[in-house]
Amino acid sequence: MSNIRKYIERENSNGKKVLSVFLTSGFPDPDNFTELALKVLEAGADMLEIGFPFSDPLADGPVIQHSSTIAIKNGVNLHKTFDYAEQIKKKTNKPVILMGYANPIISYGVKKFGESCNNSSVDGIIIPDVPIEEYKSFFNADFNEIDKVLLISPTTSEQRVKLIDNKSEGFIYCVSISGTTGNEKARKDIEIIKRCYKLTRKNKMLIGFGISTTDDVKNYSPFCDGVIVGSAVIKSLMNDDKSATKTLKLINEFKSAT
Repeated sequence: MSNIRKYIERENSNGKKVLSVFLTSGFPDPDNFTELALKVLEAGADMLEIGFPFSDPLADGPVIQHSSTIAIKNGVNLHKTFDYAEQIKKKTNKPVILMGYANPIISYGVKKFGESCNNSSVDGIIIPDVPIEEYKSFFNADFNEIDKVLLISPTTSEQRVKLIDNKSEGFIYCVSISGTTGNEKARKDIEIIKRCYKLTRKNKMLIGFGISTTDDVKNYSPFCDGVIVGSAVIKSLMNDDKSATKTLKLINEFKSAT
């Protein structure tokens, strides 16, 4: 059983839902990112998703897009992201997952990317724009030790949910809205979430996109095994001090809500 699955099951068995926090690699300060990531984990995050910056992130809303632009301007790339992941994993047993898009991976070299994931002790990867039809051709043998987390959405058919559940590793990432990250006003259909949760048999299911308040966490908790918070954290970091005081407090509140 993978480290990600073990961690989720341990938290669930203790009556808690998992809190996964998304951070843009190297944002807001590339020199202190490792320290920030470890503080986020200490503040209550159960897992960390590190988004490697890309100029055209199709699933991300304006907040994460902006953080990605700043990171790129500050020289953050996949090489730097793997350095961060390796440093973080040396100091924590909590799962660290890389999230990003296929283009930077292809540019970096898919085989080399898989090898770098293994070398930096990354636990999983989430690549939203690699559909299940391209799963086998994209993820080669170098990814064998890495959990490949697949996504479902409100528009995913019942048959496809079952197919993705069969293929996904670590957990299933359930997108709660039809739209990009951070869209707080998008319609959230609890009935669709319930349907997806019932259809997911092999994997644990975490909900992301549009999770911006502790009320969102409480409302979704009965229909998932954990939640993913990204834009709310990035937005907080944009308006925080160098110690990320407000952001760490926010993460603690999110964890308390689980």
